[in-house]
Amino acid sequence: MSQGILEHVNFTVSDPKATAAMLCDLFGWHIRWQGAAKDNGYTVHVGSGSDYLAIYSGPGDTPKPWQDSYSQLGGLNHVGIIVDDLNAVEARVKAAGYEPINHADYEPGRRFYFRDGDNIEYEIVSYA
Repeated sequence: MSQGILEHVNFTVSDPKATAAMLCDLFGWHIRWQGAAKDNGYTVHVGSGSDYLAIYSGPGDTPKPWQDSYSQLGGLNHVGIIVDDLNAVEARVKAAGYEPINHADYEPGRRFYFRDGDNIEYEIVSYA
């Protein structure tokens, strides 16, 4: 049986360019592609050479963020990102104006979480 490899995750934000810039600054990623998207929207693909996040925004009014995605069927609970230096990334998260929360140190690694301006939760984990 062939093993699947995660290529990308696509989610909606209020400003794809701003979210992509934040992700590039925090994680050293790059913009792989950007342009017109479904329903006259706009998408930015941001990540590494092998995987990425597709950050989408549709036309018109800004969508309302989830209040608690864990209680919504089909909701995005969080995006998990592996980093080599958890302390350095946490410092960049703080410098960008976000609040690191829920620090934990358990097998298989250390981690913390933060929410961006669209209320999307990111789990930052290090196995180093």
